[in-house]
Amino acid sequence: MGLFSKIFNRNKNGDAQNSSPASVFVNPVKVEFHSHLIPGVDDGCEHIEQSMELVRGFAALGMQKIITTPHVMSDFYKNSRDNVYPLRDEIRKRIAEENITIEFDAAAEYMVDDAFEQKIEEGNLLTFGKDNKHILIELPFMTEPRNLGSSLFSLQIGGYIPVLAHPERYLYYANEKDKYHELKDRGVLLQLNMLSCLGYYSKPVAEAAAYLVNNKLIDLVGSDTHHIRHLHILPDAIHHKIYRKACELELLNNYL
Repeated sequence: MGLFSKIFNRNKNGDAQNSSPASVFVNPVKVEFHSHLIPGVDDGCEHIEQSMELVRGFAALGMQKIITTPHVMSDFYKNSRDNVYPLRDEIRKRIAEENITIEFDAAAEYMVDDAFEQKIEEGNLLTFGKDNKHILIELPFMTEPRNLGSSLFSLQIGGYIPVLAHPERYLYYANEKDKYHELKDRGVLLQLNMLSCLGYYSKPVAEAAAYLVNNKLIDLVGSDTHHIRHLHILPDAIHHKIYRKACELELLNNYL
């Protein structure tokens, strides 16, 4: 089944069928946030042709803007404005040459590791949003980092708005759900991975995603797309009941 067929040929429950236009769910989110489309800098796209394939796919899904977010990790991915922005501009040039109607920008996904606070102090962070003050952070999957509290404090006194990537995937939070509420109380925004709704990562992650949505804790949604296989699954996520419920919240995507 082609990508367009997967998008449009579904009933109200997300099942494929020859349905009438009235039964088709129209995704209200027009800004794709959190992906790995900058070629050759992390575990996402390896070259620009892969990047462009994904850009075309997001345009086909109705996205009007992409904010891609390459990893920044002290030991593995030492990305910065110096290498990310020139590659971003190459993709922008290709988009213009192909007359694709979509904006393309780049920020980053920062691992809260031992070097993160030094990066905050140095400045020049890859941020996003209308005021360029939002910053996407991620945590280790096994345990909460010991410097999370001090890192959040450093960000916030610097005027940044921290956005935690895929909180549903940190099962140490899923097992102590009060932690989600504590993060929100600290002013941290929470970003849901769309594929989490499907159980793509695991059933416990899907259950945590449902909890976050049902308790209105989600501020943004994102695909976390690394490769074409993720893009092929996104139509299923878009039509999933949990994602559709997330779209009833006051999501920030379209304001970025």
